[in-house]
Amino acid sequence: MLLGPPVVLVVVGAVLYWLGGRGGPVGGRERAERRWRTPVFVAGLLTVLVAVSPPMHRLSGELFTMHMVQHILLIEVAAPLIVLSRPWHRMWRPLSLSTRRAVAGGVARGEWAAPVRFGARWLVVPAVAFVLMNGVFVLWHVPVLYDAALAHPALHDLEHATFFLTALLFWAHLIGEGPFQARLTLPWRAVYAIGAMVVGWGLAVTIALAPSPLYSHYTELSHRPWGLSALADQQLAAGVMWVPGSIPWTVVALVCAYGWLDPAARRRGWVRRLAGEH
Repeated sequence: MLLGPPVVLVVVGAVLYWLGGRGGPVGGRERAERRWRTPVFVAGLLTVLVAVSPPMHRLSGELFTMHMVQHILLIEVAAPLIVLSRPWHRMWRPLSLSTRRAVAGGVARGEWAAPVRFGARWLVVPAVAFVLMNGVFVLWHVPVLYDAALAHPALHDLEHATFFLTALLFWAHLIGEGPFQARLTLPWRAVYAIGAMVVGWGLAVTIALAPSPLYSHYTELSHRPWGLSALADQQLAAGVMWVPGSIPWTVVALVCAYGWLDPAARRRGWVRRLAGEH
């Protein structure tokens, strides 16, 4: 697990980001941006490493609660930190100019990239990103899929990858830049965040009110840390989804509502950043 696909991707991302920052002299604005964007990006990568680390991986197999913490870290901590740091141009920079032109031209005009362009046209629609992230999150909590992911490491990696990638897409619409930035106004961003929170609440309530354990993997364990029963562990996991899992959505919704109700607030840097504005 220590050298699994998630860790390899984190290392590749970190190397590209480092190489992208070794270019020629930068202006004062970019230098100021790097002072906070780089730590935010590093914090996002470290959060991914914590979420997939061997101790967390082991505990997630013993406690549903820790598995839920793992998912919250990937979806609601690592993903928004990485999106907020806006590393994409810097990670693209280490490639040679000819390579960048060839890739960009191929994607823009090549026949082989037609499915990519078709998919991209849908992914820039906020409603599609909303359905993808929340649909993936709910789908993987169907007991048969959840138990299968815990039983098969490759499927478990796929579960985490789909959580993380759809969360990146969702947060790109919420606090990102580029083609996503202009599609949601501040009030709609608040609604977008609240909608994701409500979906989490619905799933949390369903899990918390289940009269018996839903996931056979945890039911069949002979020992669980902290002396928790399978049902108590399940209810605690639902509480993690419900309360700590609501904090990031609430923060962004409040910031967006604040910026919408008080236009003067948009001049404050932290409001612009969390609201996805430059």
